[in-house]
Amino acid sequence: MNKIKLMSHLVAGYPTTELALTAARSLIRGGADILEIQLPFSDPSADGQAIQTACTKVLERGYKTSDGLAFIAQIHSEFPQIPIYLMSYGSLVYTPGVENFCKKAAEAGVKGMIIPDLPFDYDEGLTAACKKNGMINIPVAAPSMSAERLHKMAGAGFPYIYAALRVGITGTDTKIDQNTLDFLKKVSEGGSKVYGGFGISNGEQAKALASSVEAIVAGSVFVRIITENQNDESKLAQKVEAKARELTSL
Repeated sequence: MNKIKLMSHLVAGYPTTELALTAARSLIRGGADILEIQLPFSDPSADGQAIQTACTKVLERGYKTSDGLAFIAQIHSEFPQIPIYLMSYGSLVYTPGVENFCKKAAEAGVKGMIIPDLPFDYDEGLTAACKKNGMINIPVAAPSMSAERLHKMAGAGFPYIYAALRVGITGTDTKIDQNTLDFLKKVSEGGSKVYGGFGISNGEQAKALASSVEAIVAGSVFVRIITENQNDESKLAQKVEAKARELTSL
């Protein structure tokens, strides 16, 4: 491994479609291996202030699911080699019909779905619909899960599991300690590869996690950089790329 694998999170259309595309290009230039693109949602249960605020700003423009899928399709057409995972919440997937939603997502270029509020064993048919459309469902494991439930998820045969590294919401700093590494070990005990995120914002954390996960996940740190530099596109691009390089450097 000559670099740390990075899944970077972006809110579709934030702060504008053009600047979100600039950010996506900069993330990939900086070494992001996977893009996790969030469809803006009005009442997110797992997102901290940076991402919640970004979602609100985009929704105020009247942004729709179809706009988010068009954004994903554009990135996929530019970077077909980069896997794109769609992150959202259950109601956006369930309302138009899970099968219908998955078909549209796959057509836009989505390779996997991360829907944190759909339990892995009561997912309204999401795993099956993903499989039918050439995608994977990536369930979310949290340290607050009972040992029995975590063991059940780990043994359920998912190719990948997203491990939230602590209880609570995204965006606040996460300490990587022995408890974190023990949790990751339990998540991977059934053979699933693990993506580890929640509060990852610097290279030190990334290095501490690197040998225990398939890829680190970082989101709020990029959303904050985008927010702080939205009035200067070249600075935004430069800072997003630099942060991605920091997180992927061994």
